[in-house]
Parts: sequence; structure tokens; C-alpha cells
Amino acid sequence: MIFMLAIVLHSMGSFCSRQKPYNEADAEENEQAEEIERRIARETKAEQHIHKLLLLGAGESGKSTIFKQIKLLFQTGFDEAELRSYTSVIHANVYQTIKILFDGAKELTQNESDSSKYVVSCENKDVGEKLSDIGSRLDYPYLTKEIANEIKTLWNDAAIQEAYSRGNILQVPDCAQYFMENLERLSETDYVPTKEDVLYARVRTTGVVEIQFSPVGESRKSGEVYRLYDVGGQRNERRKWIHLFEGVRAVIFCAAISEYDQMLFEDETKNRMMETKELFDWVLKQACFEKTSFMLFLNKFDIFEQKVQKVPLNVCEWFKDYQPMASGKQEVEHAYEFVKKKFEELYFQSTKPERVDRVFKIYRTTALDQKLVKKTFKLVDETLRRRNLIEAGLL
Repeated sequence: MIFMLAIVLHSMGSFCSRQKPYNEADAEENEQAEEIERRIARETKAEQHIHKLLLLGAGESGKSTIFKQIKLLFQTGFDEAELRSYTSVIHANVYQTIKILFDGAKELTQNESDSSKYVVSCENKDVGEKLSDIGSRLDYPYLTKEIANEIKTLWNDAAIQEAYSRGNILQVPDCAQYFMENLERLSETDYVPTKEDVLYARVRTTGVVEIQFSPVGESRKSGEVYRLYDVGGQRNERRKWIHLFEGVRAVIFCAAISEYDQMLFEDETKNRMMETKELFDWVLKQACFEKTSFMLFLNKFDIFEQKVQKVPLNVCEWFKDYQPMASGKQEVEHAYEFVKKKFEELYFQSTKPERVDRVFKIYRTTALDQKLVKKTFKLVDETLRRRNLIEAGLL
């Protein structure tokens, strides 16, 4: 639109020049139009060096943690003002978590056959009610030493720990244990969140956020430059994805493989892994991704590693044909390879024959592991650079 306007303005100036001599206004108008054209040309040339990446996945898949890691790894990170801005988010996470656990314990008391183990001790009930009330508010008070001690006492109650063990059905956030173990530090009057605190902080992404980076360095000579877009993963956020689909170099799809026994936050009748399967299938079939590379991040491997040794993989409908083969680390690897194969099969089932030459790579990731995320993005960079060379006929 700006380019067309520039041409119109330029043409108008040329036409007028044949009718009468340039006056000062004409000259200024033409100069502005020419400057617009030059700027558009510069921006277009600059954009040719920037590859668009789209970060997709269902809610709670770890996309936003990956996004924050990129900022820490390949940009300047978070300055003190940005770190401080997370204080209220982290305190809110603490209040929300203890409310979920206290209310969940009461719910389990009513619905479970062995209900007695979910009964909070008499001395902690009043504290629990008070904290649950705070957790219901729209605005949360800053943590004080007194409140932190009350939360710690309730957290250590046997019934709350039993409820925590049922976190898969209570929608307990992954950050729960980390923040509960750091309550004393979080409640300091001069508390400033650390980078690790920020990575654990949970706030739902709404709308679209973007970041520009190079996995190798800022110099274009040493690596490609990418613009990564992160969008909300909840169902009501997905309509905002559509306008981002055009011109995407690669889709990075996050799948939280630890959530095979959990239900959606926004629909507690739908298994999270089944939702991820359907979403991945839908994204793969989008016509605008015909030549788009796909990087599948099988995320939250650290949680998966612990869970799969206790909760059978076949509790998920998609994995119902899974047969355990071993124990310990061998079983973890066996289960992971099974999940990986399921996603590979889905990819090829959902990909038309004429699209099979697009790049498809799978990476095992833990979004909280900075070294692993750095290594993964360098591998992604190498893959995409190789793809560029092949398309240019240089390989």
C-alpha cells in the first residue's frame, strides 16, 4: 500500500511538472515520495535476510519458556526492570498453586474412596481457607514472610502432598514444587526474580509476541537471522495464528510429551495429548505450509522421564497399543521412542505425497534446560541453512 502510494505521488508530481514549473511544495512532495521508495527498498532488502519462524503448540506445551530462553541465550536477556516485572506473576503463581491444592484436597475428600488421606489437619484448615480466599482474588498481595510461612506449613501438610501427587487431574502447574521450595527467598522484601525464576513463571500467552535473533551471532556472516513468533496455545487464541501463516520458513511445534495423562485446562473432558495430536495434524495440512520445514520439539522430557516410570503410557488413547518392555532408564527410552514414532507416523499420514520433500526433524527438549535449548536451536539453524543451500542449488 505504501509502495503504491509512493508511485501515485511520484506520478502526480511528474504530471504536474508538465503543466507548470515545480513550486516548493511540489519539490518537497516528490522528495518525500522518493524517500519512501528508498526506505521500502532498504527494508525489503533487509527482510530478505530474516527468516520467519512460527512457534506453535497447545496450551501448556512450553512454548513461552522456549521463547524466554531465546531472549536469554541469543539476545541481551532480561534487565532488572524486566526481572522485577515478574515479581507479581511469580507471587500470583504461588497463590494460585496453593489454592488449587487446598481446593483439590477438599474435592478428592468428597469423591475418592480412600478420602481420609486428603483431609487437611485441623490446625491447617483455617490457614487453607484464608489462602484459598486470597487465591480467588483478581489482585494478589505481595508475599510477606508471615504469609510465606503459612503457605509452607500448608504445603507440608500430608493431605496437600497427597493432592499434589494427583496433580495430573487437579491442573497443578509444573512450577509448583520449584516455587514452594523457594518461598523464603521469594518473600524477601528486596526480592528480585532470577533468570531461573522467570523461566518457571507461568503466564498465559495472549496475542502474538515476536523476537529477532541469530543462534550463532548477530553477524549475518556467521549465521542466519530469524524472527520468531509466539502465540497463545489455548483454543480461543488460535484464531490469531492465521494471519501469521504466510511466508513462514519453518514451524517449530511444541508437544509436551509428559501430558499424556492430563486433561486440557479449558476442557477437562479432553486429554491434552489427544488435543496435541489433532492440532499437529491440522497444522500439517495447511496449504500455506506446503514447502515449510517442520521442527517438532518433544518437550518436557524431564517430567516425562519421571512420570512414565509410574504412570503407564497406554492410559492415553493414542498410545493404547504401547507395551512396556523394561524398567528404569531403558523403559524411559523405549517409551520415548514409541511416542516419537507415533508423531512420525502422524506426520507422514498427514503430509501429501508432493510435500514429502519438506524438512521434518524431531528434537528431544526440556525448555528449562538452557544448554539443551541452545544446542537444539543451533541444530535447527544448521538444518535450515542446509535447506537454503539446497534450494539455491549450492548443495
